Order: sequence, then C-alpha cells, then structure tokens
Amino acid sequence: MAVLSGAAVPLLLLGVLGGVGAVLKPHVLLQAEFYQRSEGPDKAWAQFGFHFDADELFHVELDAAQTVWRLPEFGRFASFEAQGALQNMAVGKQNLEVMIGNSNRSQQDFVTPELALFPAEAVSLEEPNVLVCYADKFWPPVATMEWRRNGAVVSEGVYDSVYYGRPDLLFRKFSYLPFVPQRGDVYSCAVRHWGAEGPVQRMWEPEVPEPPSESSATLWCAVGLAVGIAGIAAGTALILRAVRRNAANRQPGLL
Repeated sequence: MAVLSGAAVPLLLLGVLGGVGAVLKPHVLLQAEFYQRSEGPDKAWAQFGFHFDADELFHVELDAAQTVWRLPEFGRFASFEAQGALQNMAVGKQNLEVMIGNSNRSQQDFVTPELALFPAEAVSLEEPNVLVCYADKFWPPVATMEWRRNGAVVSEGVYDSVYYGRPDLLFRKFSYLPFVPQRGDVYSCAVRHWGAEGPVQRMWEPEVPEPPSESSATLWCAVGLAVGIAGIAAGTALILRAVRRNAANRQPGLL
C-alpha cells in the first residue's frame, strides 16, 4: 500500500519579446514536492524541486539531503539550502498522516506507466549515440528502470532522471543509456511499477540496410560486365559504319 502527499505551486513569469508590437511570452517556474511511504516494511520517499518551463533546475531527495543541480552551471549563479526542502518534507509527512486518518487508510488507484524507447540521434553503425527510455503518465512516483543488451543487464553509464510532475498530477521519468550501435544488437528497457503485475518492456534494435550478399554482388558484377561488353560492341559498330560512310563519300565521280 502506498500513500502520498504533495504539492505543485506554479509561478507565472512574463517575458517580453523586443521590437514593434512586442508580445508577452509566459514562462512557468514550478515548485513541486511529494512525500510518500509504503506500508508493510515502512519506507518513505520524498522529493522537492524547481522546474522552469518543464525543465528541471534542481532537486532535493530525502535520503541524500542535498541540493542537486540539473546542470552544474546553474549552481554558479543561484543557491538553495537543502534544509528548506527537508522542512517542507516534514510538513508533507504530517499532512500525509492526517490524510491517512481522514481517508480510513484508503489509497488512490495505481496508474501504470506508458513506455517509449528511442535513440537520441539518427543511428549510424559504430557511431556513439544515446538510447532514451521514457516512462510517462504513472502514479505513484516509484518506478525502477532496467536496461539489457542482448539479454544481459547493462548498468555502466546509465543515468536516471528524477520524477517529473505533470499538470494532471501524474509523473514521468527518463533513463539514458550511452551505446555504440552494432548490427545484430537488441536493447530493451523494462520498468517495474506497483501498478503493473510484471515489468513493462520495450525493445529496440538498429534499423540499417543489410549489406549485399556475395551472390548478389556477383550477379551485379556480371550484369555490369554484360552491359559494358554490349556498350563496347555497339560503339564499335557505330565507328565501322561511320568509316564506311566516309569512304563512300570520298570515291571520285565518273567523267
């Protein structure tokens, strides 16, 4: 059983595009947080973060208790004390206990994630790329993502994003796997979630043209050779015809 308390506070900012007839362009700075725990072996998860136009700026997780900037450069011109996020999580925990009591320990229905698997860039064999596994529209925000290559688990280089909130109060999450495409490789991404009886899985393999077989190559060589011989024969016939025509034109007329 899982129970969750959370909040999302959007702050609307207006940016002005310069020039004649300037247009106000809205931007959204979103503060999002959640606190949840499972019953049975009592375990809690909590996350606090800020997002700008749906892109993460930073987050704080309960276990780590530190501010993690999405890009290190963000922390050079701004700061955020993780203690403030932990205080919000403590309030979320209290609110959760009240909600559990008021609801007679009932819980919201689980929503199973939708899963997509795709490369970040156009695929070329032996060219480094990144596979993206995208889990979307799920609740609660507890999901584990696992990569496999040709059936073997892959963990090296894998990066998992935090949970991103959605306007419909569901969640989404990304996992990234750097890889070098090779012919015959098959990759899979599986997501385990409380709303699914088993893992939700997608598979992917490079879609590249097959090289021509030896028999096909031999056939095309034979066709090319035949076309070449036919061209030579046709050219020779035209040359002989032209020579004969010139010889006939040079014969002296009768006196």
